[in-house]
Amino acid sequence: MKPYQANILNAAVLVIMGLWGYFSAVDPSKTALIPVVFGVLFLVATPPFKNDNKVVAHIIVLLTFLLILMLAMPLKGAIGREDTLAMARIAIMMIAGVIAMVIYIKNFIAVRKAREASQD
Repeated sequence: MKPYQANILNAAVLVIMGLWGYFSAVDPSKTALIPVVFGVLFLVATPPFKNDNKVVAHIIVLLTFLLILMLAMPLKGAIGREDTLAMARIAIMMIAGVIAMVIYIKNFIAVRKAREASQD
């Protein structure tokens, strides 16, 4: 999978799971929309990311990492409430983020190795 495809997949998961969590809550909190906002930002950033814009790529990687860390608190809350569906939604968002991060990092390494090989 290419990095921009991982970005699209991660964004779709964030939007779908975030909206599901927001609209399925009895008393929804606006903070439940944070993953949706990240997902929309990732989708908007996809064209420059696909065109190998290094600044956008690094911003996406940083935001993905931050989001994975930020999702730990809602996961802790869902575990405390014993809310299995919320735990599943948050875990799916975290897993999608980790998969995207692995793909991004593998691509950064491959690009660097290719650049070093072409300089020899």
